[in-house]
Amino acid sequence: MNTFIKRVYIVYVLLIILTIRIMWRIIFLQYFADIKISDTDISFRQEEIEATRGSVLAMDGRPLSASVPYFQIRMDCVVPIDTLFNNNIDALSRELSLFYKDKGAAEYKRELVTARKEGKRYKTVGSRLVDYSEMLQIRKFPIFKEGVNRGGIITEQRNRRNNPYGRLAYRTIGFLNNEGVGVGIEKSYDYYLKGIPGRQTVQRMLGGEWVPVIGEEIILPNDGMDVQTTLSIEIQEAAENALREQLSKSDVFEGATVIVMEVKTGAIRAIANMKKGEGGTFDESYNYAVAHATEPGSTFKLATLVALLEDGFVTLDTRVDAGNGKWAYSTTNFTDVRAGGYGNISVLEAFEKSSNVAFAKLAVEHYANNEKSYVNRIMNMKINERFNLDLPGEARAAIYMPGDPMWSRLSLPMMSIGYFSLLTPLHTLTFYNAIANNGKMMKPYFVENLQKNGVIVKEFGPQEVSGSVCSKKTIEQVHRALRGVVEHGTAKPLDNPNYKISGKTGTAQIAFDGRYKDAYGNKKHQASFAGFFPSDNPEYSAIVVLYTNKTSGNFYGGAWAAPVFKLVADKIYSTSPHWTEPIKAEEREEYPEVLAGAGSSVRAVLPRLKTSFRSVAQGEWLRRDSTGKALVSYEAVPNDSVPDVTNMGLKDALYLLENRGFRVQFKGKGRVTLQNPAPGAYLPLNGVIDLQLSEFYVVK
Repeated sequence: MNTFIKRVYIVYVLLIILTIRIMWRIIFLQYFADIKISDTDISFRQEEIEATRGSVLAMDGRPLSASVPYFQIRMDCVVPIDTLFNNNIDALSRELSLFYKDKGAAEYKRELVTARKEGKRYKTVGSRLVDYSEMLQIRKFPIFKEGVNRGGIITEQRNRRNNPYGRLAYRTIGFLNNEGVGVGIEKSYDYYLKGIPGRQTVQRMLGGEWVPVIGEEIILPNDGMDVQTTLSIEIQEAAENALREQLSKSDVFEGATVIVMEVKTGAIRAIANMKKGEGGTFDESYNYAVAHATEPGSTFKLATLVALLEDGFVTLDTRVDAGNGKWAYSTTNFTDVRAGGYGNISVLEAFEKSSNVAFAKLAVEHYANNEKSYVNRIMNMKINERFNLDLPGEARAAIYMPGDPMWSRLSLPMMSIGYFSLLTPLHTLTFYNAIANNGKMMKPYFVENLQKNGVIVKEFGPQEVSGSVCSKKTIEQVHRALRGVVEHGTAKPLDNPNYKISGKTGTAQIAFDGRYKDAYGNKKHQASFAGFFPSDNPEYSAIVVLYTNKTSGNFYGGAWAAPVFKLVADKIYSTSPHWTEPIKAEEREEYPEVLAGAGSSVRAVLPRLKTSFRSVAQGEWLRRDSTGKALVSYEAVPNDSVPDVTNMGLKDALYLLENRGFRVQFKGKGRVTLQNPAPGAYLPLNGVIDLQLSEFYVVK
């Protein structure tokens, strides 16, 4: 008994020692051991499946930026049976060589045969990715046409970002690279666009390639949402084309912008930005509209006029002495463009002619003893509002206050004519849009909604910034003044008999290196025009700003920016039929043409139509005969021959052709006017037929 107990104790002690060693080993490996596992030691791993990035859409749903699928072609060289591989490898190699044009057929054959001998199941084929139509073409090649399980073809999808309209609105649409660096909507809405990637288990093969493990659970990706913008493709094109045309007329310009806003909502319908590159060409590489705050120049006189009218200091008929066009105040001479000046003029005329002298005098006369009241009035108009836009890079506006270290005796008159303040073109436009909108300021916005599979998930939309920037009485007066600029003032070339434009020209010198001109007297200019149309019931507001390099010449808003505004407005007018009186068409009875289609459908609707057919056949498919007086049956053709579907609607043509085992590709809309192969031609099963659709019909 004692011996038995002793043995039990020995076993017990040994188990304890073993347990302690195991525990120590676990602790050591987890906390102290420096074990390096190379990739070659791993046979399985989890791999992400890329989610398809959502599209950026125009206001009508057309894609401005979308992920286009491309495909990497690979081959599981072990899958094809020997007879299939050996009998078709030469033909496959020739097709690949002709398609990729990167190496000869013999080299393709040698690579594929070697890969098969080495048991490679993930052999890359071809030197580039292919698009969807090319992928379909490759899947028809010998061996590959047998599919994945018999032919060994593997198609891996890779998505690439594509802009169908090229560089249109490129800075606003933006981009996002693999490091997360980006701009525009692609950057600011990345959270919604990118989607959620899936996961799958992959296995390392003999050649080192990683291949999905069949039978393992796959977590499918959740594709990204689509972002529908407020942008109109047609208005955007008009803005960019007009801007490029004007910029091509002089070498002095370094950049420009055009913004078009919908008056009632604040929706941005176009935003064009052009910056000159090293080669002298202009491109959408910098967002002047949102990110570039400068002294606005004479477009700011509208705010000064509103302040003077709101405070009751003037009416449009109040007289002001603009003198000989020169006025010395403090350390600066205020000058007007017109030699000899404008003399004694009304406030309305001063605004129409954009007199610096008149507006600087009015500001000093009425606000010199209470400068803060002028600035407060400007601030109450929300002209320097921060919008928290959909786009990154929004610059801050700056309206300086008395008491600021930069404020001086000269600040008040300078601010009244558009200096000593900083505004982006979008800030200026938003203020003008508020004037057009009877005083109601709307927040500018670029995105209408987020969509998933065509269903709206989240809507954005109009947001009011302020109740009213001024009284109704002042609105009526400044509307008259802005219309006067076009009828009688600095923007007279914009006046036209078709529709009315209201607005204000602006010209400013741009400070650089802390001064307004260099040692040689060269200056940088900013020429602008801001306004709205039609004047009587404004639908759109817009601003055009052009920036020059250093030059000895003068560049005025009326001469350079206003013509761009008119080109854009004309385009919108020409495509807006509700602005013009409709042409009344002659009333007459019309009946639909009956040309060809399914017999049962044609016979069902004919009794409801007034037609002149003398006879209607009982066939399954009918067409109109050469006389136009009878509907006859189609001639029967063998199943491997192409039937005649000309003059049929697409629905009937697809039914007839696909039921015969043919595949159909079509372009256009309306009836079938052209088919290839021609009627009666031989076509094997799964053969492709191209159809051209048109609103016309083929006379037979």
